[in-house]
Amino acid sequence: MTAGRPGHAAGPEGPDAHGAYGTDGAFVAAVDGLADPLNDPLPGGHTSPWFRSETIPAVDPAVPHAVQSAAPYSYEAGYAPRSTPPQGPQQPQGAPNEWYDPAGYQRDWYGPQEPSARMVAAEQMAPVAPVPPAEESTPAPGALPDAAGLHAEPRTEVLARIPAEPEPEPEAEPGPTSSTTPAPAPGGRAERRRAAKGRGRRRPGASPEQKAAPAAAPMSRVEARRAARAAKDSPAVIASRAVGEVFITLGVLMLLFVTYQLWWTNIRADQIAGKETNRIQDEWANGDRRPGVFAPGEGFAIMHIPQLDVVAPIAEGIDKEKVLDRGMIGHYGEGRLKTAMPSDKQGNFSVAGHRNTHGEPFRYINKLKPGDPIVVETRDAYYTYEMASILPQTSPSNISVIEPIPVGSGFTKPGRYLTLTTCTPEFTSTYRLIVWGKMVDERPRSEGKPDALVG
Repeated sequence: MTAGRPGHAAGPEGPDAHGAYGTDGAFVAAVDGLADPLNDPLPGGHTSPWFRSETIPAVDPAVPHAVQSAAPYSYEAGYAPRSTPPQGPQQPQGAPNEWYDPAGYQRDWYGPQEPSARMVAAEQMAPVAPVPPAEESTPAPGALPDAAGLHAEPRTEVLARIPAEPEPEPEAEPGPTSSTTPAPAPGGRAERRRAAKGRGRRRPGASPEQKAAPAAAPMSRVEARRAARAAKDSPAVIASRAVGEVFITLGVLMLLFVTYQLWWTNIRADQIAGKETNRIQDEWANGDRRPGVFAPGEGFAIMHIPQLDVVAPIAEGIDKEKVLDRGMIGHYGEGRLKTAMPSDKQGNFSVAGHRNTHGEPFRYINKLKPGDPIVVETRDAYYTYEMASILPQTSPSNISVIEPIPVGSGFTKPGRYLTLTTCTPEFTSTYRLIVWGKMVDERPRSEGKPDALVG
């Protein structure tokens, strides 16, 4: 059986119709005044972290306690403590009350704060309503004062200071549906679901801007003809394009030709000359042929220039296609340009060769110095010549340089001479470069190679 409320256990028939707590409401006030064991402060301290002793208003002994407790105050000012707390068994003498100071808490954590414009506007819009002072009353002996009167007025003031909620903005009038916000799909639920699924997809085709652009007005036949004529290229533009294409084609062809002349002709001529040298050496080894008159284009000897690292076959004649362009050295042996052979007891053995392209065997003969050896190898012997003099430039028609006693060589009497001729300057055939040599040794093949080839 649950215990009854104190004061009502004896019933109305008891000695005190209102029980031990006196008049009606004293029990509620006593419960509100009880100290909470979890919030009891330590001796000399305070339980609230927001307690500010400097903000507690001073107690005026001349003003009655009921008037001070009923004085209006605001939420920001905190709860004013009772100057003289009632004495009773529920609260010891001098027990301090908690002080709630949110403004001080905010100042400690965030520093001094200025009142926001919203709070100022709210205070202007909703001023504090005046609260009539409570009537002074004296608590009954042995009963706590009514706690409801202590908290009613602060709540009224706090609620009065809360700004009113802003009025909702009027809804915008419905306008034409934009491309980004599609109108709700008419029909049943299934159609609305399909329309909602298709809103996030990007459909192929024209963009919304292109769809929104107004269609161009159709042109008339005359305007269409003018536009077609304006779109066509003028004759000057067509001619300039044709000329440009021709120049590009010519440039490509010239580049290919230069590549062919400077690179491919040397590769091809070296291959042909190498094969001819091997053929000549094979004939000498087999003894298939005796020395005598050679046919035009037929190889019969091999020239060695050790200083220039040149080894090239010598063929009869100076034909460009049959001899010179094949990387071989041509012997002047026809007509009025006929010269002596190395085996002759006297005369001028004269030959010609390319200085550039087609194997270019005589490209660097201008670097030969007096005394440099030049060896002509035949089937029976090695003929060694020493470079004697050079003529840097002369006319192609000057055939006196290949005479038995060549003019300009410095030789004054008959002998066994050698003449090398080639084109100059490089990559041109405007002039001729002449190099002369004099035989200094004749060595049979049976005795081995000369010293110029052995070293």
